[in-house]
Amino acid sequence: MDTAEIFETESLHTSGAYAKRPVALVRGEGAHVWDSEGREYIDCIAGHGVAILGHSHPDVVEAVKRQAETLMVAPESFYNDRRAELYSLLTPRLPGDLSRFFLCNSGAEAVEGAMKVSRFFTGRKKFVAAKWGFHGRTMGSLSATWNPRYRKPFEPLLTDVVHVPFDDLRAAEEVVDEETAAVIVEVVQGEGGVNPGSRGYFAGLRRICDERGALLIVDEVQTGFGRTGRWFASQHFDLVPDVMALGKGIGGGVPMGAVVWRESLGKLTPGAHGSTFGGNPLAAAASIATIGVLERDRLPERADRLGTWLLEELSRMDSPVVKEVRGLGLMVGIALRSRVTPILRRLMDLGVLALPAGPTVLRLLPPLVISEEDLERVVVAVRKAAAEP
Repeated sequence: MDTAEIFETESLHTSGAYAKRPVALVRGEGAHVWDSEGREYIDCIAGHGVAILGHSHPDVVEAVKRQAETLMVAPESFYNDRRAELYSLLTPRLPGDLSRFFLCNSGAEAVEGAMKVSRFFTGRKKFVAAKWGFHGRTMGSLSATWNPRYRKPFEPLLTDVVHVPFDDLRAAEEVVDEETAAVIVEVVQGEGGVNPGSRGYFAGLRRICDERGALLIVDEVQTGFGRTGRWFASQHFDLVPDVMALGKGIGGGVPMGAVVWRESLGKLTPGAHGSTFGGNPLAAAASIATIGVLERDRLPERADRLGTWLLEELSRMDSPVVKEVRGLGLMVGIALRSRVTPILRRLMDLGVLALPAGPTVLRLLPPLVISEEDLERVVVAVRKAAAEP
């Protein structure tokens, strides 16, 4: 299909749930993508943070190809070699005694699972979440998501969810009680503006949950697997959650999610939860390859180094529209004094794809394999795009 045919066919059949940019992406390699007209872009969207190894990483491609030729489907009612290998590779890299897994297909499913696990182990119903937090769009995860724009069309949602200000320990202390199953929080709020929390806040949440018998869920869907300069963002703050939700980068581009919880909590009973595709050998093989590349190429450490440089360079921008630059590792937000959409369009014209994080924040989520030269080009493009009022 040519570009016009792609646009016409998608417009005829699309759900309407997405505001589409007028570009048809057809190929990717590393930190670069190409559209149907042959134009090249530096991809700082990376599938909303999914492509942590870039597009079509050869190790992931080879692992998926080999597994597809061997065994693609094996439900969790049977044992499987790829799942066993994945557990053995991932467990040592997780904080604390997180070692019980439920494998699923996405970050939203992982959040759903984390909420169910919390109710299962505590026998309680209530959840406490943060304002501006984003945890997904399924009915349970949407209940924990704060933004009214996402929530209103689908209410009533779960009624036992209370939202309190992020990084405000006093507000959390006032609402976590003996009826609270779990507090759910992002270490860095992604959709909410790339806002990192503070060490004191996370230490206080851990203390409150311990004192009141609630579980602490950390949503690492966007921040996991080296994105912030550590394997998991909670490790920046020596934070050990009771339950962790994983997704996005876990499969190096192959759809996958996981709920992980502390060994001391125990196991679910048979039939308590399920997923037809969860833990399939194809996704497990992709995840094994992804973990191998992250480890071999020391990509979390690289993200820490390059992210520090990127934050410093962007912070030196002299632009009338930039208020603040913040983030961790290669998860960077640029808070603006105006709406972000015009700058996103100008960046696209300059050959850089970037994301919003709310109406006035520009978000950069480049692959962890992005070259230093490409990051320099991104900085130049952002400066040009932000120079205009």
